[in-house]
Amino acid sequence: MYLAEPTLIKYESDMNYMSSATRKVGERGQVTIPKDIRDKENIQSGDEVEFHNENGEVRIKKKEDFEERLEEGYKAMAEKSKKMSEEMINASSEAIDELNEE
Repeated sequence: MYLAEPTLIKYESDMNYMSSATRKVGERGQVTIPKDIRDKENIQSGDEVEFHNENGEVRIKKKEDFEERLEEGYKAMAEKSKKMSEEMINASSEAIDELNEE
């Protein structure tokens, strides 16, 4: 069983990239996400997506992997800490050099 008219499905990502396409819904409610969107958002077979129904629109979003986001956050914090440590070491070395010159 197919819907009488193709259903417009919009996909919105966090990167302000907007794309839309028309697809038919299969008898089991299945739709195919267009390849350009799958490629852009790195959606691969087996990935989970979230469906949101807002104001008469169905929005599809790739499900975020909490552990992956947490790991990325820790890596970013570690990089900032490393940079700050290097800056502090350099400032301390400069201060010691200035004291030794006096």
